[in-house]
Amino acid sequence: MQIPHFPEANHPLVKSLFHHTDLELVKLFQQHPESGRYFTAIFCRYSPIVYTVIRHSARSPVQADYLFALTWRHIYHELGGLNLSSTQPGKESLTLQNWLIDQTAYCINEIELPPTEAIHYSLKATSVPLWCYVEQALDQMTPILRLMVLMAQTFHWSETRIAAYLQAEGETITPSEVANFLQEGYRMLEEKLPTDIRTIYLGENLLPPATA
Repeated sequence: MQIPHFPEANHPLVKSLFHHTDLELVKLFQQHPESGRYFTAIFCRYSPIVYTVIRHSARSPVQADYLFALTWRHIYHELGGLNLSSTQPGKESLTLQNWLIDQTAYCINEIELPPTEAIHYSLKATSVPLWCYVEQALDQMTPILRLMVLMAQTFHWSETRIAAYLQAEGETITPSEVANFLQEGYRMLEEKLPTDIRTIYLGENLLPPATA
């Protein structure tokens, strides 16, 4: 079994956080929702363990990659409410690693995977932290703008086909207007991505490392 390598682990913004403890990284993630580097650092630190657990339960490498991505998306949404500081009498304190393994087991048992031929997600093409933050940015867009961007990028529909679909749904819109909306959508999508995520994944100007 080959564990995927994620190049973002070598990015200066991510490497600058390697000295932080798990507890510190979780707190930084919770305190700075406008930043993506903390979740990315947690992902890079624990992706080998999560992938190893998942690979042993998936039927194919394609399903394993997809379940891995869905599991980390679930972890991303649950991480905001995680409290590693509290301890219950008579119980060992919760560690991030144990919590991640529990969340992974939950996803393995609860997520029903589609057949391999129906999966179009590529772990090599889109790393999980970028996927999570793109989804978050999409959720902040208007429904019709989000729909156009998804049609163009996910299904590779032309402006003409998108306009025809929307016209059938009762929208009065031309292909040229769709093209303008798409440019606005892409601009808005990029603006809503955390600045450090754009730096890590899109190669924008390097930001100074976090001082926290």
